[in-house]
Amino acid sequence: MNQLPPDRVVLLTPEGRGAVASLRVEGPRAAELVARHFVGPKTPLALGRIHVGHWGTATSDTAASGVAVYVAAPEEVVVCCLEPEMFEVHCHGGAAASRRIIGDLTREGCSSVSWRNWIERQESRPIQAAARALLTDARTERTAAILLDQNGGALSRAIDGVVAAIVSSDAATAASRLDELLDRAAVGLHLIESWRVVLAGPPNVGKSSLINALVGYRRSIVHDSPGTTRDAVSVSTAFDGWPFELIDTAGLRPSDDPVEVAGIDRARQQLASADAVLLVFDAAQPWTTELAAMARQFPAAIVVHNKVDLLRTRSIGDDRPPGVATSALDGIGIEALIATVISHLICDEPPSGAAVPFALSQIAFLREARSRVEEHEWTAAIAALRAMNAPDRDAITD
Repeated sequence: MNQLPPDRVVLLTPEGRGAVASLRVEGPRAAELVARHFVGPKTPLALGRIHVGHWGTATSDTAASGVAVYVAAPEEVVVCCLEPEMFEVHCHGGAAASRRIIGDLTREGCSSVSWRNWIERQESRPIQAAARALLTDARTERTAAILLDQNGGALSRAIDGVVAAIVSSDAATAASRLDELLDRAAVGLHLIESWRVVLAGPPNVGKSSLINALVGYRRSIVHDSPGTTRDAVSVSTAFDGWPFELIDTAGLRPSDDPVEVAGIDRARQQLASADAVLLVFDAAQPWTTELAAMARQFPAAIVVHNKVDLLRTRSIGDDRPPGVATSALDGIGIEALIATVISHLICDEPPSGAAVPFALSQIAFLREARSRVEEHEWTAAIAALRAMNAPDRDAITD
């Protein structure tokens, strides 16, 4: 594994504007470098003490006319010495303040290191490092908790258990545990990336209204004219702690309108890459052979019969395929539809503390190991599993 440079500065907070920016300065010269630029009432910088002061002094330059030109004012900072060679510097959250501090340090030989690289190089265990780096991108508390379990070693311990089973000639246990891990792969790949759910169907069946009902606020434009939605409209949300992206598409129907045709083509592109499809029909309209043919085109779709509020009996006809009856207007069936989507995509919900592979490279190694176990190639299976935890791997995230 590549080592971090001896003296380094790391911006720990996200780039851009914020209330406070935090930087970590580490290395044999960290105390010297920070003390050279910090001006405060308490010097030297004491271990474990919080020091409030300024970074740098007012500086100026001389213009061609010989007049002094003001360049930069001191930055208000809070400095804390965590260890003899480790300091934290907290400044205003604007990008200019952190850039100035980083610039001052790098001009004196300190290396600027990205926070992801800093995390990865600090951690000798690639799986834990990758999980820790991805935590900042977790969109919900639930997915963050799963990544925290992996950062705590859940996946590494599971891999060690499979290796131990192989060494003990217990092929059945090894195969079973590998299958369990691979069954959770889909969930693991969606801890950061949302599940993509595309709403499709004929025009004017209430897809846009359904999107609004699912997310709980008005996101899509709603109009009773068929073909109102011409382009894919997406919105991010969460169902039961799982991240979802809902995509509203143009109604599927024959058309000579070039703009509408383009929207329908884009809708089909979205359908091809969806994790799940909600095929929406108007429950108040007669069921036709054309609609039946459309339903057969998407055999894996979740069928939704919308606008049941327009039915006198609130029940759909027997000629229709089974599906979830909803009313975007009255909220009928919305909770049932959400539950159906979750159960459709998340078949194996991992319990707390469970091992979950969360990167394509990890899943590739697990599949390789499973194939080798099936062929009784024990050495190759162990090699694939140990490669996941190899401390000298350079690329530990996808």
